[in-house]
Amino acid sequence: MAEKNWHVGSTLPIAVQAVVCLGSAVAPARAFALSDSFAPPGKLDPNLVWEVLIGGIVVCAFLAAIALWIHSSLRRTKRLQLRRNAFVSSAMNNLNQGVVMTDAQRRIMFCNDRYLDIYGLARSDLWTGMTGYDILELRRQRGVLAVSDDDFYEKAASPNGLITELPDGRAILVKYFVLPNGGSVATHLDVSDQRKLSRQLASTKQFLETVLDHVPACVAAKNIEDGRYIFANSAYERFWGFSRDHAVGKNARELFAPISAASIEAADKAALNSPDGQFRNEFEVDRAGERRMVASIRIVVRDESNKPEFLMLVFEDITDRRSLSQELESTKKFLELVVDNIPVALIVEQVKDGRYLLANRSAETILNRRREEATGLTASDIFNPKEAKLIIARDEAAIKKRGMITEEHPISTKDGLRLFLTRRATVLSDAGEPQYLIKTHEDVTDRRQTESRMAHMAYHDGLTDLPNRAAFLQALTQMIEACEGASEEFAVLCLDLDGLKEVNDVFGHALGDKLLIEVAQRLQDSARGGVVARLSGDEFGLIIDGKQPEAGLALAQQLGEAVAQEFQIDGRAVRAGVTTGMSIFPHNGADGASLLANAGAALFRAKQKSRGTIGLYQPEMDQQIRDRRVLHQDLSKAIKNGELSLAFQPQGIARHSVAESEIIGFEALARWQHPVRGQVSPAEFIPIAEESGLIVEMGEWILREACREAASWPKPLQVAVNLSPAQFMHGDVVGLVHSILIETGLAPGRLELEITEGVLIEDFDRGLALLRRLKALGVRISMDDFGSGYSSLSYLQAFPFDKIKIDRAFIMNLGRNPQSAAIVRAVIDLGHGLEMSIIAEGVETLDQLVFLAKEGCDGVQGYLLGKPLPIGKYAGLVGRAETMELALKTG
Repeated sequence: MAEKNWHVGSTLPIAVQAVVCLGSAVAPARAFALSDSFAPPGKLDPNLVWEVLIGGIVVCAFLAAIALWIHSSLRRTKRLQLRRNAFVSSAMNNLNQGVVMTDAQRRIMFCNDRYLDIYGLARSDLWTGMTGYDILELRRQRGVLAVSDDDFYEKAASPNGLITELPDGRAILVKYFVLPNGGSVATHLDVSDQRKLSRQLASTKQFLETVLDHVPACVAAKNIEDGRYIFANSAYERFWGFSRDHAVGKNARELFAPISAASIEAADKAALNSPDGQFRNEFEVDRAGERRMVASIRIVVRDESNKPEFLMLVFEDITDRRSLSQELESTKKFLELVVDNIPVALIVEQVKDGRYLLANRSAETILNRRREEATGLTASDIFNPKEAKLIIARDEAAIKKRGMITEEHPISTKDGLRLFLTRRATVLSDAGEPQYLIKTHEDVTDRRQTESRMAHMAYHDGLTDLPNRAAFLQALTQMIEACEGASEEFAVLCLDLDGLKEVNDVFGHALGDKLLIEVAQRLQDSARGGVVARLSGDEFGLIIDGKQPEAGLALAQQLGEAVAQEFQIDGRAVRAGVTTGMSIFPHNGADGASLLANAGAALFRAKQKSRGTIGLYQPEMDQQIRDRRVLHQDLSKAIKNGELSLAFQPQGIARHSVAESEIIGFEALARWQHPVRGQVSPAEFIPIAEESGLIVEMGEWILREACREAASWPKPLQVAVNLSPAQFMHGDVVGLVHSILIETGLAPGRLELEITEGVLIEDFDRGLALLRRLKALGVRISMDDFGSGYSSLSYLQAFPFDKIKIDRAFIMNLGRNPQSAAIVRAVIDLGHGLEMSIIAEGVETLDQLVFLAKEGCDGVQGYLLGKPLPIGKYAGLVGRAETMELALKTG
C-alpha cells in the first residue's frame, strides 16, 4: 500500500533518487579521468573508455526509466480524472431537472441529458463552442421558447424564476445563477404536476367561496386568539355596508359601535366557554345609527387534533320576522357547517355534466336518500325517468336564463305531499359561462295553508261562510265573460232580510247571528245552484241564469216563501221575510258593479213600496250620468294605481289562409281592469278620456309601454299605437315620441303611429306640420278608419301616409253586399296608386281573408288572426321561448 501511494502521489522523491543515482554513476568516471590527467598525451586508456561508455549507457537507461515512469503517472492521473468526470456526469445526468453550465464567455461547459429530454433536443444538436444564446435560439427554432433572450435571463435570475409553457402543456420552472468566476448555472424543473395541483386547489377554493357567497345568511370567521376577522361572505358585506377587505384583519371594536362590539364580544366569549363549543342568541346591533335585531349562532371549529382553530359565526337580520329562527348544527368541516344549517334544502349542481356536487341535510327530504349517497350522481340516477326528465328540463331553463327562476310545486316526501318553493340560480364562471346551478327548496306547506285560510276569510263571510261582496263581484265578472257574445241572460238579486233588527232587539244578537246562519242555509238550498253571497249585515246577493225576467222572478218568489217559514232557534219560534231587488244582464248593466248597484236601487225602491215585495230595475237617465261621473273619477286614478294594461292584436300579411299569413307586427290596445267593476270596455272609457283630456296622460303611458315592450322582442316586428287628436292639440307630441324612442331604445322604423282625420280637422296646417316632423323621426304614419270620414281623400293628397287602414265597417259587409266589395277594391287600388300599403281591420272569416288576398291587400288584422291579448300569449310570435309546464316534482 505504501508503494502504491508513492507511485500515485510521490513523484518528487523519485526524481531526487534518480538524480542521486545519476551522480553516483558519473562520479567514479570523472574521478578516474582526473587521476590520469597527467598521462602521456596521445595515448587513450581503454579502461577509461569502457567506464565512460558503461556510465553513459547506465545514464541513458536511467533517463529512459524516468521517462517511462512519468508517462505512466500521467496516464494514471488522466484515467483518474476521466473516472471523476464520468462520475460527475453520471450524477448530473440522473438529476430530475435539467442543468446547463457556462463559463465567463457564456460558452456551454456542461449540459445534462435531462435538459435535452425536456426540450426534445439531442447531443448531436450541440457543437463545440456553443454559447447560451445559441442554445436559446435553437430552442426558439424548435418552438419551445417564446421569450426574448433578455427577458429569459432577467426573469430566470429573479427569485421566483421563469415559468415556460411548452406546446404539449408542460410547465418548466427555470432559475439562473451567476457564479463568482463569471460563469453561470441554469436549472430547468418540470413543475406541470405542481401547477395542476395549484389550479385544482384554486378551483376548489373558488367553488367554496362561490357557494358561501350565495348563502343568504351572513357568514364570517375570526381568530380565537385575537378576535380578528379572517373571512366574510357577500351577505355579511350587504348587511354591514362595507367590504370584506375592510373587515378582514380587524376586530369588533375596530369595526362597530361600542354597544354592538360589546354584544359581539360577549357572544364570542359565551361560545368559547360553552361546553359543546356552540352558542345561540339574539341581540341588537347598531348599523349606521339604525337598531337591528339579529339571531346568531357561533361555533368553535376544531382541527383534526380536536384543538380550537377558529370561531365561525352565522347570523341573519330578524328585525321584521323575529318569530322565525334558524337552527344551525355543528359539523367537522367549515363548508358543511354553513351549508347544513341553512333552513332550506340546498343542492349545488355542476352545469357541464349535471352531477350533484353538494347537498345539505335538508336536501335529503327531497332526494329521499342521504346526501353522501347523492354526491356525484345526476337527476337521472336519483329519480325515476319521468321525474328526471322534468327536473332536467327545469334546470336547463334556469341555466339558459342565467338568472333566478322561482316556482312552487308539490313534492312527495316521507311526510306525504308537501308544497315547496324552489329557486334556481345560475353561477357564472370568470369567462361568463354557466358553471354551477344552485337550487334551494323551501317547505311552504304550512305558510300556504295559512294564506289559503286568510284568502278564504278575505272572500267569505265569517259568520255564514258564504262568499262576501268581493267574491260576489268576481263571480259576476266571470258570469259576464261567459255570457258575452252568447246572447244569454242572467239576473242579479239583492235580498234584504226583514225582521232581523227586531230579533236582535228582542232575543239578542247571538240569536240574530244564528238566524242569519239559518237564512243563509235556506237561501243556498233554494238557489238551485246559483251563487249566493252575504253582501252586508242583513243583505244577500244571488245570481240566477235562465230566461229573464221570468227565471229571476220565480226564484225571488221561491226564496221569499222559503224564508217566510218559521225558524226554530234555541227552542224559540222566529219569523222573518225578505224584500228583493233584481237587475238583468245585459239589459241593466254590462259589468258586475253596475248590475249590483242597479239591483240595489231596485231593492231600495221595493222597500220603499212595501216589505216582502220584488222590485225590477228600471233604467233612468240620471243614474247613467252618475255612473259616468264615477267612471271618470276612477279613470283619473287608473294610471297612477296601475290598473291600465296593454293588449296586442297581431297584424299579418294577407294570404289565402291563416297559416300563410305571416305576422309582421302588433297593434297596442289599452285595457282597464277596474278594481270593482272588473274589465271596463274601451268603448266606455276611451270616449270619457278624450272628453276630459285624460287621453293625453293615458296616451303617453300607452306609447311608452308599447315602445318598451316592442324593444324587448327578439324579432324586430312593428308595433302600432293610436294617437288621439287631443295629443296633437296639447303638448309637444313630436318631442314626446322622440324622447320615448331614445328612452326605450326602439328603432323608429318599427313604430307605426295611427291617426284619424280628426288630427287634421281641428287645425289642418298645424296637424300637417306635426305629421311631417314625426315622419322625419323615421316613424311610420298610418291613417286609421279610412273611409269613415268625409275628407279622407283630401288628406291623402296633402300628406304621404305610409299605410291606410280600411275601416272594419266595410270589411264586415264583404260577401253581404257588392258595394262593400267595390269600395274595398277601390281603396286598395287607390292606396297602391299612391304607393301606400293597405291593411284591413276586422277580418273575422276565411272568406274575407281570401277576398283581400286576391285583391292584393297588403295586410290584415282581426279576430281571424288573433284577439287582443297580453303579449305573453304571443310569446312564440315575438321570438320568446315557450313557457314550460311545471310538474309535480322537481330536482
